[in-house]
This record gives sequence, C-alpha cells and structure tokens, in this order.
Amino acid sequence: MADANLTARQLAGRVGVTPKTVERWLADEALIPHPRNRADVSDALGVDELMLWPSAVRGVLKTGPDRELIAAYPYRSACPTSVWASLIGDATTDITFAGYTNYFVWLEQPALHQTLRRKAESGCRVRFLLGHPESSTTRQREAVEDVALTVSTRIRITLEHLDKLSGVPGVEARYSAPEDGTNHVSLSVFRFDAHALVTPHLARLVGHDSPMMHLRRMQDGGMFDRFAEHADELWGRGTAIA
Repeated sequence: MADANLTARQLAGRVGVTPKTVERWLADEALIPHPRNRADVSDALGVDELMLWPSAVRGVLKTGPDRELIAAYPYRSACPTSVWASLIGDATTDITFAGYTNYFVWLEQPALHQTLRRKAESGCRVRFLLGHPESSTTRQREAVEDVALTVSTRIRITLEHLDKLSGVPGVEARYSAPEDGTNHVSLSVFRFDAHALVTPHLARLVGHDSPMMHLRRMQDGGMFDRFAEHADELWGRGTAIA
C-alpha cells in the first residue's frame, strides 16, 4: 500500500527523480511535472492526481478508455530515448519487443545486452517477436519501403544482437507465423510491465516516421489490454528462432 508520509528523498527514489526535483514541485505551485511523473507520484502517495495538481488534471481530465493514453507522438523518432530507457529500466516482470524488426532499440539504447541480461536474471521475462527475414511479407514490405536499409537487413541486425543473449534463461525470441505477417508488419507493440509503446505503421513509411502512442494500463479491457493481447496472440502462434 502507498505511504502518504514519504519524505521528499523517499518519494524521489520511488518516482525516479532527484530530491531537488521533488522539492521544486513542492515549492512552486506553477511547476507541473510530466504526466508520467504525476501518475507515479500519485501512486506512491496513494492519493488522486487531482488533489496534487488540480489545474493540470482538470485541463486534460479523462474519464473514458483514453485515460490510458499517457502521450502521443506524431513520429516514433519524436519519443525521447530517455523514455525508452526508463521503461526498460523500470520493468520487472515483462519486456516484450514485438516490432517487425526491433533493430533500432539496439542502436538507441547503450549496453542493452547487459541490461536485458540483468533483467532476465532477476526474473523478468524478455521476449522478441520478429518477422522472418526471408518471408513473402518481408519481401513485399521491402518493395513498398524501397530504402537502402532493407527490412531483412534490419531483422538480421536484431538476430546478431540476440546471439549475444543466446542461452540466457528468460530471454526468448520467435518469428511470427507466416499467416500473421501482415498483421505483424503493420503494428509494432513494445510492452514494459503496465506500460506499452504502440506504433501503427502508415502506408509506405518506415517505423521511425510512423506515429506512436504511450499507453499505461488503467483498466480491464482498455487500450493497453487490446494491444498487449494482440502481441500475445502473435507470440502464441510464432515459432522459436533456432
């Protein structure tokens, strides 16, 4: 149960910010933390966010399914790499990369191999769902995108990185089933416990040029659950990568 009598230092530790940041929030009523930090502080204190930052919450008050939408980005590349790092670092039970290639995370997140190894060794499930580099879906997508860094090359980049995690208990990798190729390549789901980053791929655009949503699970059957179940369904029909 959350503790409403935390010190600034204890609260900072739970939220993942510095004590000075918490002190600034307390000293300046006009200073409004990032939505994710507001949610984390509310959880830690066991009080409604409306009590802590009424002006901010009233301006964006959500009561329906869209309350699970933490942030939306017009481009995946517009999401700060620090958000990815924070979500990966905070996850304790489930990390799922269900993009078709997943190659960009290795480029943008330093020492990802070591991080995922530590996560798996501490009991976190780590899953990678990839498209098959030689499938008809991959060939069709390469023709559509028509870029130098092909889809199959991007998949093989991930496969090379996954080789370094081969044999680590808790780390699994699968190819999506051939019949799921179209569904997989058109929607990327990246899950980190109760948070998810979701990218619907638009027409001829590559992943980093497509929009992305940051979701946080707040209810049964909400947006988070819908996308998480989609990824789980594809995973269930996938085949292990030898």
